[in-house]
Parts: sequence; structure tokens; C-alpha cells
Amino acid sequence: MPETHSEERFERLVDEFLAHEGVTPPSPGHGFGSSALRYRGKIFAMHVRGELVVKLPRPRVDALVADGAGVRFDANKGTPMKEWFKLARTSPLDWSALAGEALDFARG
Repeated sequence: MPETHSEERFERLVDEFLAHEGVTPPSPGHGFGSSALRYRGKIFAMHVRGELVVKLPRPRVDALVADGAGVRFDANKGTPMKEWFKLARTSPLDWSALAGEALDFARG
């Protein structure tokens, strides 16, 4: 998927999730989390290099990776993060549903 299309998809996701109490939009800047949706300060979904990245429980990330839906997210540090999942651009999984799971996880 072209990055501009994914940016539009993420903007729609932001608009959708701002309706939830405690959710804040991405903030200007270029550092880690600048393109992130947050719940009470905790990042739960972000748009990184044209892809959706969500924070989910480790067993859920393990299952998604095993199903071939994507990979563990690596913040360019050489070590994939256990609770962060990067959805494959070719995956048919619904962005809104994954972000909803991530929001539920952030709510704890």
C-alpha cells in the first residue's frame, strides 16, 4: 500500500479513536511516538514508515506473527519488542479492530 494511502487510513483511525475518553492524538515532532495515539499518556497505536504498529499482549503478538499477519516491531534498535506488532502492508486485518484491541490493552 502506498504510504500516502496508509497515512489517510491512520488519519481516519485517529478521528475514530478520539471519540474514546482518555485518547489523545499524535503530537507534532519526529521522535518515537510522535505519530502515536495515546490513552492517558500510554501509546497504543502508531503510524511508522507507512505501517500500523500496535501494542498488544505478548501472546496476541505471538499469534499474529505465527499467522503471518506481520512482525514484531523493532524501533531501529536491533531488538524486536515483545508487545509491539507491526501489521504487514498486505494483511487483510482491520486497522480499527487491531487498534481497538490495543486500546483495551492500554486501559489494562
